[in-house]
Amino acid sequence: MQLSRKIQGIELWSKLGGDGMIKQAFTLFVMLPVLSFAADEHNHPVPERLGRVSFPTSCNPAVQQQFDRAVALLHSFAYKAAEEAFQRVSQQDPHCAMAHWGIAMTHFHQLWDVPPSPPDAAAATQEISEAGRLEASERERGFIHALGLVFKDPDSIPYRIRAEKFEAAMHDLAAANPTDTETQVFYALALLSNASPSDKKHRRPKMALGLLEPMFQKFPDHPGIPHYLIHACDNQELAPRGLPAARAYAGIAPSAPHALHMPSHIFTRLGLWNDSITSNQAARIAAQMQGDTGEELHAMDYLVYAYLQNGRDRDALQVIQQLKSMQNLRTGDFKIGYAATAMPIRYIVERRLWKDAEMVVNPPDAAQPHVVAMAVWARGLGFARSNQPEDADKESETLGHIEDKLRASGSDYWATQVGIMKREVIAWSAQARNESKQAAAILRSAADDEDGIEKLPVTPGPIVPAREQLGELLLAQGDSGAASEAFAAALVNTPGRQGALDGATRAKQSR
Repeated sequence: MQLSRKIQGIELWSKLGGDGMIKQAFTLFVMLPVLSFAADEHNHPVPERLGRVSFPTSCNPAVQQQFDRAVALLHSFAYKAAEEAFQRVSQQDPHCAMAHWGIAMTHFHQLWDVPPSPPDAAAATQEISEAGRLEASERERGFIHALGLVFKDPDSIPYRIRAEKFEAAMHDLAAANPTDTETQVFYALALLSNASPSDKKHRRPKMALGLLEPMFQKFPDHPGIPHYLIHACDNQELAPRGLPAARAYAGIAPSAPHALHMPSHIFTRLGLWNDSITSNQAARIAAQMQGDTGEELHAMDYLVYAYLQNGRDRDALQVIQQLKSMQNLRTGDFKIGYAATAMPIRYIVERRLWKDAEMVVNPPDAAQPHVVAMAVWARGLGFARSNQPEDADKESETLGHIEDKLRASGSDYWATQVGIMKREVIAWSAQARNESKQAAAILRSAADDEDGIEKLPVTPGPIVPAREQLGELLLAQGDSGAASEAFAAALVNTPGRQGALDGATRAKQSR
């Protein structure tokens, strides 16, 4: 059985046609069961590859290697494994303050899950308190103090202010320790965590790149440096600068599923669909073997997206069918809830299956409002595109309520995104009523707003970009010239998207 799985993995790689570092990473994971079997026979453990990290501490020298491993896991967002590793350090050295800092850091998912959930905040606060009562060096106290600011006085200080204080503290720590690699790397991460989605000049990402790119040359095996480089470049302007890191990261830390997936953020930005498929195939296998459901679903969502852009609809459907067989998904976890909800909707909407869109059901009650909004949006489009504007209007009203709820809770980013979805449904509803000028004006407004805001790291992007939808609308109205312009603009922002490519071809043929 183990040998069979190895052969199947190699055959799959052959079909995908990959090469380079990601091929090495993929091959490592499809062969893991075989390697484990051989290890049992010869009593040799399977080599673990997480990259090289050196984070000197004042803890017992006997735990230094384990601490470095825990930090390497943290840099690849392997939070559960990192927490377990830091806990083992603490057990072996009860006086190690930084072990508690590390545990607290595993509860701070600063690039997508903010503000931290109450359980995460409670766990982190406890660990920071424990770290604070133990002896530590001045540099270590700087790390502990900075992280403590994230969780201090949450009832009276908005998260945004606390996050800015954290960034400022990490800036001071980095300035005081200019030759310390880990201080600089974690400061770069703090910059990225506070990058404004509405800043199209990408000031903080560029500041992070200024720190990370020289270190990437000096420390080519460090896992956090290419990881955060990819995040810094996960936008239309900077994506080409992130390609070297994307090509390298999977080979640096192939034992971390997230390291196998992350290159696809750049591949998606550049329309490199075969590379994205290869990356997420490997990440999915690795995550499944390690029992990391969130990372598995994250890879599956990017995989469905890439399959659809590559014209491999049957493969996309197969992944969705496999999703349906997965049990007890924690849809209240944004990473899980988003991916599980988005995948089938991508398939339906990208393929214009409007009757199926009408029947999309909301995710379970535990799902966050902006996740529920995707299902409401899909139904609204389905009704509008099937010439049922009254039913579409009901869905746009629901989206308006969700937008208001998010705005009231302080979630302005998602309120804006849901507001864009609402206007898309309203525009198509207006089109169904033959109100062409109003429809185009509303959808153009939605596209302008969407173009002015960046996506969050968890998502490959909107299900269908508003600018691409505008091209479809204008084409339906017979304005092939304006439609061509809209599709061209959409392809600048999202290169290689199948819908925009097909639309541009149809618009050209109509002129």
